Amino acid sequence: MSIPTPTVTLNNGVVMPQLGFGVFQIPDDETATAVTTALECGYRSIDTAAVYGNETGVGRALASSGIPREELFVTTKLWNEDQGYDNALRAFDASLNRLGLDHVDLYLIHWPAPARDKYLDTWHALEKIHAEGRTRAIGVSNFQPAHLQRLMEHSDSVPAVNQIELHPRLQQSELRAFHARHRIVTEAWSPLAQGALLKDRAITTIAERHGMTPAQVILRWHLQLGNVVIPKSVTPERIRENLDVFDFELTDADADAIPALDSGTRTGLDPDSFN
Repeated sequence: MSIPTPTVTLNNGVVMPQLGFGVFQIPDDETATAVTTALECGYRSIDTAAVYGNETGVGRALASSGIPREELFVTTKLWNEDQGYDNALRAFDASLNRLGLDHVDLYLIHWPAPARDKYLDTWHALEKIHAEGRTRAIGVSNFQPAHLQRLMEHSDSVPAVNQIELHPRLQQSELRAFHARHRIVTEAWSPLAQGALLKDRAITTIAERHGMTPAQVILRWHLQLGNVVIPKSVTPERIRENLDVFDFELTDADADAIPALDSGTRTGLDPDSFN
């Protein structure tokens, strides 16, 4: 029997699954198959982005799944080149068209792109989209505390989610504390550090003790921190495995071993300089 995926409640009352399926770097012609497998395994939250080039594949899988729309949670993101008020409105319409949906559940600004200095105008466009009911919640991705503070000082709403690179080698404690103070949900991308941690001795020791895989241990660590997490795979066995993390818990000793792995090492780009 499958165990229901736990949820988190966003700051506007919308309920979001705590574990979802990411499609970063999956080609569009493979995306429908991967998402279909994920849905059949029990995932109900799917995370994509305009720049991934696979919103169409996600939409095909959703349309053919037979799953009622209200049971699905769909996230997509606005790319840097589409920032700015009018551009963002057009880009959102294009994403909806590719997904084949009349609304998404969460729409994110993908990067702050500080040198462009357009994320405030972009955020106001997202507020308009939310007010129109075409997205149930709005948030950001890869925003640092200074970006978030500026955004909140010049708008009427607080992002529901900040999706950031987060894994045992980049634990982002300062940013997570900022999120907690402002009721922003932390969502982790690259939760497994692109596989770099799967042979780490501290992780494999914990995995052996619980009879789980290293990936399952890391995902469980995220969940016990309260993070939303979106692992990605195109392998059916791993897609199933990544969802099978709700029937065990890390002990205090397990959890105490993981902070020592934090080296501040990114697998992705620096939000302060990427534009």
